[in-house]
Amino acid sequence: MIKLVVISGKGGTGKTTFTGALSHLIAKENNICHPIMVDADVDASNLELLLQPSLVNKFDFVGGEKAIIDPNECTNCGKCMEMCRFDAISQENSSYMVDPYACEGCGACELVCPTGAAKLHEQVVGEWYHSDCQFGTLIHAALFPGQSNSGKLIARIRNYADELAEQNHSNFILIDGPPGIGCPVMSAITGTTLAIIITEPSVSGIHDMQRALETATFFNVKTLVCINKYDLNLEYTKKIEAYCSRNEIMVAGRIPFDLTVVSAMAAGKTIIDFLPESAPSQSIIQIWDTIKQNSN
Repeated sequence: MIKLVVISGKGGTGKTTFTGALSHLIAKENNICHPIMVDADVDASNLELLLQPSLVNKFDFVGGEKAIIDPNECTNCGKCMEMCRFDAISQENSSYMVDPYACEGCGACELVCPTGAAKLHEQVVGEWYHSDCQFGTLIHAALFPGQSNSGKLIARIRNYADELAEQNHSNFILIDGPPGIGCPVMSAITGTTLAIIITEPSVSGIHDMQRALETATFFNVKTLVCINKYDLNLEYTKKIEAYCSRNEIMVAGRIPFDLTVVSAMAAGKTIIDFLPESAPSQSIIQIWDTIKQNSN
């Protein structure tokens, strides 16, 4: 099975737009059985805007614990508030309350409470979804505002995608990864067979591409680089290609800047679906051919 992840060292490089276009091309391949797409950018999931899925099932995500103080058990001793280093506990009308947004779930209040009034409780911090779309199956998720554990949520939907692929005899999983190089990216890239890094010709684009390459190398994942909007700054495009050449990283291709992409996004379609003859579409088709040659 091929597990392809699309990442970028920074946001706004066109990663999701590229992933959506790949979804279209993958679905047209005769040798690929029922591809599964995973939107692993759970903090800002938007691949569904291009794939327009229909919901099959929805699941709660329990991502951690928060303290709750039972007023019937509380003796108002104040030890919990004294112990809380996150200032998550306050006194209101002679009762002690926990701010769920400030609570880190460390359990210190539960430890010092003499009556057991303060206890940690599991919290539903997000949702994840199984949906069908025109190109196959989409597994996506949404972490609630202000919540953490995005890496754990990504691991959950990736495991589900693996289970689904085995059940459906699917031989291709495409993952739209989160930006950056933190825990969510590590969760998205672990165990994949190939990573595509989408970069752009700018100072930050080069810097963050290098960080993404280091992350992929650490996890021993084969990597290709794609330069999006390459013609906006040819000087930096050449610098990216020179860096990749020195480090024996293949540049899978270049995608030109084209306002047709914006029109496709506004229409809620992939660029391949919107205008296959456009320059960006033709570039992505060529990049897909390169990906296929380097997927094994």
